[in-house]
Amino acid sequence: MDSIAVREARRTRKNAPAGARKVSGKGRRRPSRSAKSVETLSEHIVEIVSDSGEGAQRCGQSFGAVAARMGNGAWTVEIIPAEIQPPARSIAGASGNRVRVASSEVTNGGDEADLAVAFNEQVLLGRVDAGELKSGCTILLESKWRTDRDPEIAASYANTYERLVADGYQVREIPMEDECAQYLVDPRRGKNMFVLGMLTSIYSLDLQLARDQVAFIFGKKGEAVIGPNIRLLEAGHEWAEANLGIKFRIPADKPREPKVVINGNTALALGVMASGMRVCSMYPITPATSASHYLSDVFEKVGGVVHQAEDEIAACAFAIGASYAGKCALTITSGPGLSLKQEAIGLAVMAEIPLVVVDVQRGGPSTGQPTKAEQGDLLAACFGGHGDAPKVVMAPATIEDCFYSMISARKIAETFNMVVVVLTDANLATAQQPFPRPRFSPDWLAPPVDQSAVPEGGKPYDWDHRTGLARRVVPGQPNGMYTLTGLAHDRLSHVAYDPEINQEGLRHRSLKLAAFQKTLKPPPLYGDEEGEILVVGWGSTKGTIEEAVDRLRRDGRKVGAMNLRFLQPMASGMGETLGRFDKAMTIESSWCDNLDDEIVDGDNRRFSALAMMLRARYLADIECWSEVRGQPIKPGTIARVVEDRLQRGA
Repeated sequence: MDSIAVREARRTRKNAPAGARKVSGKGRRRPSRSAKSVETLSEHIVEIVSDSGEGAQRCGQSFGAVAARMGNGAWTVEIIPAEIQPPARSIAGASGNRVRVASSEVTNGGDEADLAVAFNEQVLLGRVDAGELKSGCTILLESKWRTDRDPEIAASYANTYERLVADGYQVREIPMEDECAQYLVDPRRGKNMFVLGMLTSIYSLDLQLARDQVAFIFGKKGEAVIGPNIRLLEAGHEWAEANLGIKFRIPADKPREPKVVINGNTALALGVMASGMRVCSMYPITPATSASHYLSDVFEKVGGVVHQAEDEIAACAFAIGASYAGKCALTITSGPGLSLKQEAIGLAVMAEIPLVVVDVQRGGPSTGQPTKAEQGDLLAACFGGHGDAPKVVMAPATIEDCFYSMISARKIAETFNMVVVVLTDANLATAQQPFPRPRFSPDWLAPPVDQSAVPEGGKPYDWDHRTGLARRVVPGQPNGMYTLTGLAHDRLSHVAYDPEINQEGLRHRSLKLAAFQKTLKPPPLYGDEEGEILVVGWGSTKGTIEEAVDRLRRDGRKVGAMNLRFLQPMASGMGETLGRFDKAMTIESSWCDNLDDEIVDGDNRRFSALAMMLRARYLADIECWSEVRGQPIKPGTIARVVEDRLQRGA
């Protein structure tokens, strides 16, 4: 089948569109007719890295999508340089994707890579120096630099090649650009699809599914772009079949139900539409922007509006105004934007206007690391505003969670007339994973706003003494006219500084949080129900922690894990769970001091955010460990850390 496709590709090259180059078949390598031995694997981790703009990210995403369509478990992690356009051929400038493919479901990017594809040796060195490649890793390296006109570049390439070989890496030089030059005038623009073809061959993936994927990603650009890219894909597949003796197969089960393969930001945007929210107000900020970009493309089709404000403060104020008018709205941002929105969020709390705030966390503080993953905004989300401003804070743990969390957030915000902060992070935002295609339910949508007349004598803040809840009154509602204020006010929304009135307002706004807490169930335990240690996390660390727990249990350790979806308020029953384990510790991507540092001791040590909150809530000696390297924590790292804690306590 593949050879027929290759012959067809050769015929169609005669009519190639502008940008493609006609070449003779003379000297072309023919696919080897000898059978290759195929090694069956349970999983493999692949990294594709290049300079920015060379398409390694798209190549990795497409490779993961094809594997997922075959029924493999897949998880992708974007490799993004700190600078928007770093210098070419720089160690810190690696741009690309890590793809973990397995015969079963995977929930994180795994440990070190088994195979790497690099478009130059410098971006590869960045990954080697960061410890991201497994010892003995197979490396497919673009060979054009060995004969570069610049003698320094050629020498750098040769020296790096020798170093990698000496260090035990299995380096294969690949003439990527030379091969692509037979199809494109600018071969640099086609290497990513050539590499996708090579990977399709190496991992025994369905070439037709890969063609379909290429047609999908370039669909808006038409056949003039789709055709040449499919030919490059086929050329890469043909070259690998003829010249590489590497052949793997990762068994896959055909999906029994329809699935989607999307990243967390896209899942979040789809969840916004599914929830019935109709207004998103935002200001562009990495890594949250792609969620609002996706909404901008499709929201109007379902009656939604995306408003790009002049700044973060205006975006939040616009969303509050839309919610005040009767529709729950949201604003999407990242850490620096959350800081700027805090005063407006306080207005929504004081005026009891439902509002959803999505914070796609990144490295901080200040501008920090815009393209890197971190979980540093938990305390800011819970307590960042001035005064007492109770908010619900929740954190999706998976890409699928990003979808359903938006439905929950809208319901909570409108039921309790509260601000709901949804904390995702750069890891979830850019990662891709297959999950069952959501089946729409009318229960997801908000019921029509009650615009019946307010009963005679009704008050805009007629708080229930037990729950703190009051009926929502919207503009234009008969008998519902009142003056909205962010000042302390009484039940009639009259500005009031009376001590008892201020106390009454604070009490009822807090009671709403307590009333919501009564609806929460304890987080389920993963692993052992009791034992040596309980590992607690939140957000995107869930899959990584659970994989580490599996490894520790296989080694005979009695370990459990718990992931908190709601951080404020926390569910009841967690104290009893903590008591069933000898120790408890949190794993987070936020800072905590290390007791191995000479100056740090039990009196001055700073704990990570979740550990601090659990210690305060349950008066328990919660240990903590964190890593803030700007990359997702690896399951092997967590397993080693937990084992070390257990041995220290022995």
